[in-house]
Amino acid sequence: MTTPRVFLVRHGETEWSLSGKHTGRTDIPLTANGEKRVMATGRALVGNDRLIVPKQLAHIYVSPRKRAQRTFELLNLGIADPLPWKVHGEKLPEVGIDCSARVEVTEDIREWDYGDYEGITSPEIRAIREKQGLTQRWDIWRDGCAFGETPDDVTQRVDRLIKEIRDKWHGPAIGKPKSGELPPADVLIVAHGHILRAFAMRWVGKRLHDGPAFLLEAGGVGTLSYEHHSIDEPAILLGGAFAVTP
Repeated sequence: MTTPRVFLVRHGETEWSLSGKHTGRTDIPLTANGEKRVMATGRALVGNDRLIVPKQLAHIYVSPRKRAQRTFELLNLGIADPLPWKVHGEKLPEVGIDCSARVEVTEDIREWDYGDYEGITSPEIRAIREKQGLTQRWDIWRDGCAFGETPDDVTQRVDRLIKEIRDKWHGPAIGKPKSGELPPADVLIVAHGHILRAFAMRWVGKRLHDGPAFLLEAGGVGTLSYEHHSIDEPAILLGGAFAVTP
């Protein structure tokens, strides 16, 4: 039986992710080490016998930010059509992988808008709030960002994307017998730390106000799916096996 998945890929390391600065609308590049790590991830996890099988991808969503787009380029999925942006770096050599999925840039998966907290760290944000008389320890999942997005704002846009994925890509395939005639149904999302954790929480119906108890490192990969081949039972897949040809 077919159980489609969503792969969540956080962009690679940047100077601001290293220092803990909140990076929303600011467009900064990956570090050299960040690029190397993403390429290593692609070699390890992308392929016909790997976790992410390009020919099984139905659709790909990428953030409008260059750091996410460059991360996608470095995964080297073998996309047939031109990308919907000007390539941000040296093109990698072809590795014999074919992927017919369409790549779409969407604002629904851009990073949380940090407003006044853009470019500063959590300790700095808490110090600012204390001076403003806000003594409760700041928690983005509860408080949001001054002159930026609230948890409800973020919930609205990730819920919209989740609905689209289930309606367009997962609903028609889930629970069907596996066969060569069944179209691809997996989805790949390349974006950012806070928004991808928010997406994962909403995937399983959790409120952002409760806060996630999981992390996604720069350049990291997460997987979402369903229990019992049922679209009504979304789940976070803590560990997935690689595909193996009999």
